[in-house]
Amino acid sequence: MTKILVLYFSRNGTTAEMANHIARGVNAVKGVEAVLRTVPDVSSICEKTAESIPGHGAIYATLDDLKTCDGLALGSPTHFGNMASPLKYFIDSTTEIWFSGALVGKPAGVFTSTGSMHGGQECTLLSMMLPLLHHGMLLLGLPYTETALRETTSGGTPYGPSHLSLEQAGLTDHEKKLCQALGTRLAKTALLLKQA
Repeated sequence: MTKILVLYFSRNGTTAEMANHIARGVNAVKGVEAVLRTVPDVSSICEKTAESIPGHGAIYATLDDLKTCDGLALGSPTHFGNMASPLKYFIDSTTEIWFSGALVGKPAGVFTSTGSMHGGQECTLLSMMLPLLHHGMLLLGLPYTETALRETTSGGTPYGPSHLSLEQAGLTDHEKKLCQALGTRLAKTALLLKQA
């Protein structure tokens, strides 16, 4: 079974909702399975550690989840035009995977949610792409052949799905379609690369 890791951090639930729609797009492709994982919050208190299993939602990601995936969707809320520190903290711990080259040649995509109109959605998506490029991954965005990208009046970029949570509660239909489109695109690409 080809596996796409949908790895995200979500503080208020919107990025998790996007992750679930990406997983639906992945699971719509025969022979491909979405693996949903999150990361724990980062504490300002050095002695504090998170429980090993979260109380609800996806379980915490491990380096093995990254090593064994065939593709990756990486998601974060926007914090000052950048990915949230808990996700960056996890990414910063992937040096051993970088040394091994375990992610080289695998497809990846990114997604984000922001709380303000000009909160830096595209900057955040670009910032999440940088470590993926260092890992040698093949970045996938959303082409304008996705009609929802041309029709959306809320979130959505060619860099990856996005959402503006200040404007409405929950994802719009266009945002859901774009999330699912990214998941399907990652799944189909991973299948093709695995067969090659």
